[in-house]
Amino acid sequence: MSAESIINRKALRDFHVLERYEAGIELKGSEVKSIRAGKANISDAFARIENGEAFLYNADIQPYEKASHEIPAAKRVRKLLLHRQEIDKLYGETQVAGRALVVLKLYWKNGKLKAELGVAHGKMAGDKRADLKKRAIDRETAREVARFNRKHG
Repeated sequence: MSAESIINRKALRDFHVLERYEAGIELKGSEVKSIRAGKANISDAFARIENGEAFLYNADIQPYEKASHEIPAAKRVRKLLLHRQEIDKLYGETQVAGRALVVLKLYWKNGKLKAELGVAHGKMAGDKRADLKKRAIDRETAREVARFNRKHG
């Protein structure tokens, strides 16, 4: 199974995403092959700014089976590649109470792996219920429109 992009559905369910950023990831060679094979999980992944550098935590990239030497740990801390201005801005954003840097998806761009980071604010239980209700209403509306179009179209 080749993975075109790996999406963090849990982040979109649990957070309001305020801004999105694109970052490169510093990887070992066998990790790249493992991600191409779809062996990555970012459901609990987040980023942190430490000492003027950005790091990715809890991204679970399983070891590549056919790697010959140096198999890195699955949940090791990986460096994120961002411009200095972006790192400074993200640091300021994360200092606001209740905000976090979550990884929304991993995708390929020009042969390089990119991570989409989101400055996010946690949702309350009522917000999650409202989202579910809105999705159910949208789904029912689309169903009725399709039924009307089949009947009168």
